[in-house]
Amino acid sequence: MKRCKKCDQVKPLNDFYANPGGRDGRRPECKACTSARRKLWYKANRDREIDRVRAWQKDNHAYYLRKQSEYRATSTRDHRSDHLKRKFGLTIEGYNALLGSQGGRCAVCGREPGRSNLHVDHDHNTGKIRGLLCFRCNGGLGQFKEKPARLLRAADYLTGDAMPLPEEDALIRKARERARELRVAS
Repeated sequence: MKRCKKCDQVKPLNDFYANPGGRDGRRPECKACTSARRKLWYKANRDREIDRVRAWQKDNHAYYLRKQSEYRATSTRDHRSDHLKRKFGLTIEGYNALLGSQGGRCAVCGREPGRSNLHVDHDHNTGKIRGLLCFRCNGGLGQFKEKPARLLRAADYLTGDAMPLPEEDALIRKARERARELRVAS
């Protein structure tokens, strides 16, 4: 057991990072306090750190590319699995089941995934998974801010039947909506 110098709580030694130069071989502040301190520092120095990393990547470009290639080659499946679980609460098996239910294709355009996986589309407010989309369709929905009214207006624009703006007369709006319904039904 050890007392954290920052939060003054007594915690098990496993809650402290190793520090070979320290008296007991552990850092004086717990992992939670260290993490909070580092996050604050990064927030204050974000741009500087990003520039530093980019400069290093540029100066060591061949080494960086080789290491990236090795990293991807050794554990792509593990990283994909971890990402799906962490971000969406989805296992690889769950992803594959969803992909199978969509016939192995993008839920919007029907394109097969090709070299890369389909993106997990989800509601950003609720976190609920809607389906799997190709890069283009996923990006398109994002560009329209996932707002159905914007997508409908864009579709009407493409067919030459621009949807009325909110300030248009209610009667004109109803007439256009009814015409659109009849066109879709036929």
